[in-house]
Parts: sequence; structure tokens; C-alpha cells
Amino acid sequence: MKNSMRVSFSSVSSNESFARVTIASFIAPLDPTMDELTEVKTVVSEAVTNAIIHGYEKAEDEIVTLSCSIDDNIVEITIEDTGIGISNIDEAIQPLYTSKPELERSGMGFTIMENFMDKVEIESAPGQGTTVKLIKEFQSTRSLCN
Repeated sequence: MKNSMRVSFSSVSSNESFARVTIASFIAPLDPTMDELTEVKTVVSEAVTNAIIHGYEKAEDEIVTLSCSIDDNIVEITIEDTGIGISNIDEAIQPLYTSKPELERSGMGFTIMENFMDKVEIESAPGQGTTVKLIKEFQSTRSLCN
């Protein structure tokens, strides 16, 4: 099965839940386990929240783009922003690192993404935005045979 989607939405924190529901609905034909579904929804939530809070620093008139492709049992999710970018990706992916300690952020977003996905790729440039690509191979593909 091959399929793809792309949706863009305002950088409003309430759209994080929209992104979670959207990705869950899109991957539903793969018949994911509850663990797989929870993991994907969590990483999308983390990446979208990062784009909104860190990428745009709460500017609500900016856009976050969520895209996803399915190729057999491989899911590739991309979250993009055109915000401030990440000046030091190596530093940003360290557990407990946060650029917003005053917001009581845990600094575990990228660590969670790396633990729940098979592959995480981050591309970013200061002043040009950030693209986070998340790849996961699903073990459960029961509904694809129906």
C-alpha cells in the first residue's frame, strides 16, 4: 500500500492535538498496535510542539506543515516550520537540553522521538526553519491483506 498526505496549520498550540488526530487517522489502515499508535502520536506531538514553541516562539500567524507517506509498512512523517531554526542540532538533541527553561520544558522531545522511531533526521538552519523527519517500520500490517 502506498499513500501520502500533507496538511498545513497555524502555529497555535491547540493545533498540536489536531496533528495527533490527523496522523492517527492517516496511519489507521496499517492497523497499528496501541503501542505503535501511541508512539507515533507522541512523536508528532513533540515535533509540532517544538515547531510552535521553539521555531516560532509563539507567533500564531505562522504555518506548521505535517506530511506523511506510507509505503507498505514503512511510515515517514515530516514536520516543517520556517521559523528561527536550530543553531546547534548536536546540542538540541541532548537529553534535558531546552532553549526555553523559563517555560519549564523538559528537554526530552528529541530523545523521545529517537526512542519511539526507527530513524530521526533533523535539518535546520538559523533563520530558515527546521524539518524533522521521523521514520518507523510497523510490525502490524493485518489490514493490508484484507
